Amino acid sequence: MKNSLKELKARAQLLKPSVFVGKAGLTDAVLAALDQMLTRHHLIKLRFDKLKEEKKTLAPLIAERTNSLLVQRVGNTAVYYRDFKAPEIEPRAEVPSEKR
Repeated sequence: MKNSLKELKARAQLLKPSVFVGKAGLTDAVLAALDQMLTRHHLIKLRFDKLKEEKKTLAPLIAERTNSLLVQRVGNTAVYYRDFKAPEIEPRAEVPSEKR
């Protein structure tokens, strides 16, 4: 990983929560939003509005389900990081050019 944990924590201080986990819990919609935000921004902050008792078990579960790193969990917020991975591009087949 090119970003150290210390650097990620410092960057996370400036973030506002972009995803909220409410009373519905960890739904497929929340996981999809997390996945989309991690793909776009790589470092995101999540806030547990409800389920404050379950946040200790949910935070690592979210990291596992989104293939991300749990950078830190402080209070009712958690910070996740997922490194950019370029999609694998299949080589194009050579198309013979026509002579004119």
